Amino acid sequence: MPRSDGCPSEYAERVLEFVRTIPAGKVMTYGDVAEYLGAGSARSVGAVMAAWGADAPWWRVVFADGTPPSSRPERALRRYTAEDTPLLADRTRVDLGRARWDGRP
Repeated sequence: MPRSDGCPSEYAERVLEFVRTIPAGKVMTYGDVAEYLGAGSARSVGAVMAAWGADAPWWRVVFADGTPPSSRPERALRRYTAEDTPLLADRTRVDLGRARWDGRP
């Protein structure tokens, strides 16, 4: 979602700013982020993260089933281990019941 000058749009900036507030060891789904912001959709949040998320904690935004971002799952799983993010028994997905953040400080 770049502007004509190649910079992130206002929406992208809002997504990235919010993602930076997700605490270590916690996650939100793409849809959770859109819902919290009251704008966009899971798909639009995913597009922002794919295009601009490298400097944000991208691994803290997951698919609705707890699967890590599809472009870098191994790196995300290493981050989850380092942050003590709760994982399911198969160790390939985040345990959303324990790791999902509701946006409150």
